[in-house]
Amino acid sequence: MKKNQTVYRCQTCGRQEGKWKGRCPDCGGFNTFMEEVLQELKPTSRILELGSQPQKYGEIKSQEEKRITTGIGEFDRIIGGGIVNGSIILIGGSPGIGKSTLILQVAERLSQSKFNVLYVAGEESEKQIKMRGERLAIKAENLYILPETNLEKIIAVIEQIKPNYVIVDSIQTLFTSKLESFPGSISQVRESAAALMMLAKQTGITIFLIGHITKEGVIAGPKALEHVVDTVLYFEGDRHQNHRVIRAVKNRFGATGEIGVFDMTELGLVEVPNPSFIFLQERPSDVPGSAVTVCMEGTRPLLMEVQALVTETKFGTGRRMSQGFDYNRLTLLIAILEKRIGFPLFREDIFINIVGRLQIDEPSADLAILMAVTSSFRNTPIPSDLVILGEVGLAGEIRGVSDSENRVKEAKKLGFKRIVLPASNSSAFKKNNDVRLIGVNSLEEAILRVFNS
Repeated sequence: MKKNQTVYRCQTCGRQEGKWKGRCPDCGGFNTFMEEVLQELKPTSRILELGSQPQKYGEIKSQEEKRITTGIGEFDRIIGGGIVNGSIILIGGSPGIGKSTLILQVAERLSQSKFNVLYVAGEESEKQIKMRGERLAIKAENLYILPETNLEKIIAVIEQIKPNYVIVDSIQTLFTSKLESFPGSISQVRESAAALMMLAKQTGITIFLIGHITKEGVIAGPKALEHVVDTVLYFEGDRHQNHRVIRAVKNRFGATGEIGVFDMTELGLVEVPNPSFIFLQERPSDVPGSAVTVCMEGTRPLLMEVQALVTETKFGTGRRMSQGFDYNRLTLLIAILEKRIGFPLFREDIFINIVGRLQIDEPSADLAILMAVTSSFRNTPIPSDLVILGEVGLAGEIRGVSDSENRVKEAKKLGFKRIVLPASNSSAFKKNNDVRLIGVNSLEEAILRVFNS
């Protein structure tokens, strides 16, 4: 490779071109190509304690990873029960949603446990972090603040003070002097993340990375950044609301899809031990278009309110809009309702909303979605003590769902008396006097049981 060779690289997907292009052929982004100077970099070899020789799988001694709990129950839940030494945790979210607040609270808990924590600030000065810490009433004697963005200097400080935990806020601000590209570029983010990954695996230091997100809601930089780290956490919801939802979209040491729920207060993020109650506490009673379902978020059952609004369109054909539920799945479910039940919905505007800005991506909410649409279309409310769950097939059949026992327990704990669920699930339960299980086999039967019960 020639020295100082100039290329143009897409800052969204990483595609490399010899000349500038207005639109990326891979990701379709406009004005995403930036000029970079390629340099010859010596490959970095990873030094493992086991040595460079391969070992047979059967001869490797297995050991359970020791976890360090932070004392913040919701945070420990989403990362699998505690922090694993030598791991890398990436936290992403929109500006102002609470990423820095959360990680500063985690740093305080670790510091109180006599661990040394290094906070690398690439966007703020040490005085700004101190001001936020005083506002959150944080007292951390073993917390060190380093306002620096040069990767080589950061690694030198880490080798000097030997902290147990390192926080980088944010990964997009770091740069290495080995590259001439600007901080935040694909090359800089990839090289910085790779160097920190090798540092964590060699020394056993746990590293927290805070990442910016794009307008599409994904972490900025190369997709390889999420492959390098061990755990990826995303803030969901609206920063204008009090509650914050953190979801683990990747976790090598725990369940994927686990969520933690927090309330944003003057003293920072406060964990919510019973999120189902929070999402249902403002639910209106005896109002058409409202239904309650139970979804599994990782290993936790969570009650959610599904709202539907069906109104006559002012145009030729009806619109379909969805907030928190897949649009294509909604279109398919409405087609099933039209075909199997005969509802004339082609001239109706249909709007779906999952209360709390939550995202539902499992099929167990299908039946609740269709019952909410039917309720709004008929202008008939669903009984307030009823929970609905089940997957709907193309033939109108109601298919079984997983973890039905945990879902029923969660609904029972919140005081619901009746549950409409697939017949294949209800038959597996013994008679229970506390809650009435209503098993259904078809969409038509479900409508009869829900609105005539």
